Amino acid sequence: MKNFVRVLALWACTGLAVCAPGQTITLPEPDPRYKADILLVVGHPDDDIEVASYLARAIELEHKRVAVVYMTHGNSGGNAIGLEQSRVLKQVREIEARKALGSYGVENVWLLPGSDTPGADVLRSLEAWGHGEALEQVVRIVRLTRPEVVLTWLPDYVVGENHEDHQGASVLANEAFDLAADRLAFPEQLEAPRNRVSINNYGEGLRPWQPKKIYFFSDATHLEFARGKGPEYPSNAISPSRGVSFAAVAATSWRFYKTQDDFTEATLKQFTETPVQLIFGKSLVPASVTGDVFEGITDGAVAYAKPRGYEPPTPDVQLELGGPWAFYRAFWPAHGLAPLAALFPPQAQVAPGETLWVPLVLRNDSDKPRQFTLHAALPEGWSEKPEVTTLTVPAHDAWPIQLTLTPPTGLAKESWQTLEWKAEGDGSSLGSVSLRVTVEANGLPQ
Repeated sequence: MKNFVRVLALWACTGLAVCAPGQTITLPEPDPRYKADILLVVGHPDDDIEVASYLARAIELEHKRVAVVYMTHGNSGGNAIGLEQSRVLKQVREIEARKALGSYGVENVWLLPGSDTPGADVLRSLEAWGHGEALEQVVRIVRLTRPEVVLTWLPDYVVGENHEDHQGASVLANEAFDLAADRLAFPEQLEAPRNRVSINNYGEGLRPWQPKKIYFFSDATHLEFARGKGPEYPSNAISPSRGVSFAAVAATSWRFYKTQDDFTEATLKQFTETPVQLIFGKSLVPASVTGDVFEGITDGAVAYAKPRGYEPPTPDVQLELGGPWAFYRAFWPAHGLAPLAALFPPQAQVAPGETLWVPLVLRNDSDKPRQFTLHAALPEGWSEKPEVTTLTVPAHDAWPIQLTLTPPTGLAKESWQTLEWKAEGDGSSLGSVSLRVTVEANGLPQ
């Protein structure tokens, strides 16, 4: 038995630490070069500019460590300076991103292989990226960087900020926040290598990690909904090392994104001088909604916080908006983000003369088939195809309805219209939904 224990100790020393017989075995600490206070998870190179003045301030004045994850290389973006497109544009935009972030002190940057998908439906981005594979990559980076705070786009469809890659990045950031400390989530990442100083090991040797807070930001055309929903950081504070404002630091960073530089000097000045408005997501430490990002955060790990997860909606027979609206309605409470539902009602936009896609879902979670009669209440001049009237939905099933709506000509630009649908069955109401729509161009396909 003594010989067996000695052999076991020698094996452990060889595999995980270098030690002589009789020594205490100690594990190496996680690689300190990649430890982050803030992990920014965004869709494309240049998304970081949205919060650059805050990040530069946190790095210089508070000595915070920042790491950045881009879900794509921005390969489908335009090019304001040259003809380079597609795969070569990926390489150009990666260099731009590293220079832009490096200009104010961010060195740890990851560009993941998701394809740039210019559209407005978050589910399309997740499909194109391979949702599970992309999530595994983000969880891996969270475990490597061990951030205190995760910062990402707002997970919602909002007029002026409904790029599906922005939302996709946020969905993955939230899911990784809830999974990185779960030992059953991608457990191969947590497996210790059998001999870390040798070659051909399996197991990645990472440790579980639970971030403490998550915050959101948006570049929506109307940010009134965000006021008072999180901390706000003016960009006019002066950088001691540079002698200019952090707005100017952000503008300097932006100029490295020459392929994307369609700002006039006046527009850039206005954009970078606007305060950074964050939206409180959730905190696992005591913290107020509008308090500083690092309020309540102390050194050291916190326990894994098991997410609530998906729960079937109630009542069991009802009419719902489908597509991204249905997804977020289930996503928010599953990840502890229920207050986001109250920020603003469902909304969309359509350019004058174009059509608007609206998905509806007739859901029947009861034990018998149910008949739905659908009624549309549209503003004057709007048309709808197809004109759906009555459908029977089997028990424990759902029936998707894809509608195409056309606004009337002559509507005032940026005017808001409310579209409504009601469902009835067996002489009673089975639910209603409404969608606020603004008539303005978006630049993204639906």
